[in-house]
Amino acid sequence: MILKQLRAIFSLIYFLLFFSCQSAEQENVVPNVLMISIDDLNDWVGILKANPDVKTPNIDRLAKEGLLFTNAHCQAPICGPSRASVLSGLRPSSTGIYGQIKDHNLRKGNPLMERVRFLPQYFNDHGYKTIGVGKIFHNHAPEGVFEVSGGRKSGFGPLPEKKMNWDKKGTSTDWGAFPNQDSLMYDYAYAQWAKKQLHLEHKRPFFMAVGFIRPHVPWYTTKQWFDLYPPDQITLPSYLPNDWDDLPEIAKQIAFKGMMPTTDWAIENRQWRKIVQAYLACISFVDHQVGVVLDALESSAYKNNTIVVLWSDHGYELGEKGSFGKQTIWSESTRIPLIFKSPKIKQHQSIHQAVELLDVYPTLLELAGLPANPSNEGKSLVPLLNQKTDSTAVAITTYGKNNHSMINMRYRYIQYENGAEELYDLKNDPEERHNISKIVALDSLKKVMRQNLPKTNEEWKVHSYYTINDYFIKTSNQSKKEDK
Repeated sequence: MILKQLRAIFSLIYFLLFFSCQSAEQENVVPNVLMISIDDLNDWVGILKANPDVKTPNIDRLAKEGLLFTNAHCQAPICGPSRASVLSGLRPSSTGIYGQIKDHNLRKGNPLMERVRFLPQYFNDHGYKTIGVGKIFHNHAPEGVFEVSGGRKSGFGPLPEKKMNWDKKGTSTDWGAFPNQDSLMYDYAYAQWAKKQLHLEHKRPFFMAVGFIRPHVPWYTTKQWFDLYPPDQITLPSYLPNDWDDLPEIAKQIAFKGMMPTTDWAIENRQWRKIVQAYLACISFVDHQVGVVLDALESSAYKNNTIVVLWSDHGYELGEKGSFGKQTIWSESTRIPLIFKSPKIKQHQSIHQAVELLDVYPTLLELAGLPANPSNEGKSLVPLLNQKTDSTAVAITTYGKNNHSMINMRYRYIQYENGAEELYDLKNDPEERHNISKIVALDSLKKVMRQNLPKTNEEWKVHSYYTINDYFIKTSNQSKKEDK
């Protein structure tokens, strides 16, 4: 009896020793993941050269240490559906999530989403510890997605007692130097929380998500960041007052942002430079917070074994198309920074092929050596490291049911739900000013582009909404009646 007990004890000891050795070996092999998402950041990042004034030394540093996609685009030009797409690996046209949506409603009444394993969950299924802070999904995260959560403060504060320049209902838009110290900014707290997590000992490989909210409106940050951009030295975006003359009527209805300042108002009231200054100031502020997190990683035990990905959920217009905001399917609202850094990626590479945020999920899986998720609708970008780029590859952005915009390395093509079209030659018209869709000689080109349109176009899901766009209020309400 005693002999059997001793054998059992020795077997247990052997098992524990073997398991601990295996675990230690696994820690040396299995990479960690650090995902940094930024809210409302367009392509005004130094290394993308879209704005000559912006100062983003930390994001630029990350790009030089890894792989920069210079032609990356979002799946939807507003926060909720864009983030739902990134984290589910599914297109808005597949899920019916076209508008804003609360985290706890992502799965409700949506059979496809009920089966989805969100990106952090998929890593957790394969042994990863999941950690998150800030704005990851539309709010923070659905319950149970992160084992360790730093949460998110509600809203986009801190806020002054009274708005400074803009007080229209339906938007948090405003601009000015506030508060008086960085430590009062929500993103400061998120960066500090992430820094502490990176200096802890983690027994398992981790998937850590850090979600920053600037430069989302209101464009408030401290004076030191405003001082980087004297208004009289700012380069304003180009603006063509009659730019909408060649657009189909549905394009104007969908793009209308009645609660936002117009470019004409900003010019007349001498606010355009101040708005651009505030947006740039917020970008530099959040770049600094990105630097805090990257420096923490660099000084941690995980320095050489962590995949880093940085992305923004969509772009932002700063007066180029007659207004300020997102919510359109032109390049100002769709183009975003996308950067990967990994032990498997050579430093300072750039790829110019059109790619999508939808590709983040499968790319991280391949970089981490995890099995592909068969439900993903995007594709891994890892093969692009060893192959020539495909000039015909497209990135698709969707805004509402059956309104799709796609871009490749030469053209942008848009088709609306009523069949109306836009087409732009980006080589000769990079600012997308001249709609050439009615040129008969280009019909064959449009036919080829149409072959990439999503085959599935789900109705608006009952919990997906957008209450500050009259056009989508009507279409989403109709879908809700049909769902019921």
